Amino acid sequence: MSQALRRPLLTVDEFQDWQPPPGMEHLRWELVDGEPVAMAPPGLNHGAIQSMAAMLFGVHLRTNRPSCRVITTPGVIPRLRSRFNERIPDLGVSCGPFTDGRALADPVLLVEILSPSNEAKTRVNAWAYATIPSVQEVLILSSTAVRAEILRREVEEPEIVVGSETLRLTSIGYAGKLAEFYATTGLA
Repeated sequence: MSQALRRPLLTVDEFQDWQPPPGMEHLRWELVDGEPVAMAPPGLNHGAIQSMAAMLFGVHLRTNRPSCRVITTPGVIPRLRSRFNERIPDLGVSCGPFTDGRALADPVLLVEILSPSNEAKTRVNAWAYATIPSVQEVLILSSTAVRAEILRREVEEPEIVVGSETLRLTSIGYAGKLAEFYATTGLA
């Protein structure tokens, strides 16, 4: 009987000090059930939407909720199997005291930008984010259409926002036209 050799699972602490294999240092990595997983480089629409969302949320937070901050590609620790998972959303917002740690403490809003090539992974991550007690909303923005899904605690069905409709996020008191997030893409 043959047995496969298994590499021991990495913990979050080990992952945060882990070095990617040679030649793969340029990739972004997240820890999924103890295994480092490389993230595909984002497309141009993805990057444009991410930077516009960070700017829109940042301006809103400075004016309306100065104790909150938006962070690009923060590490977040899901509650389930927290010792072996550190996921990387596209954006995170936290309103708690600032800590200069390696993972975003107490996020209230997490944002993922959905591409056709990563839809299944994005949806698995959204489920993992929902296990974080402080997360009130998960926003999923499409990279191929002016479309958003808002997942909220205690609400079974996502809210769908399209085109020039108003996107409302109660977690941070934000309201603005969804199309603004797509202003620097060819989708607007």
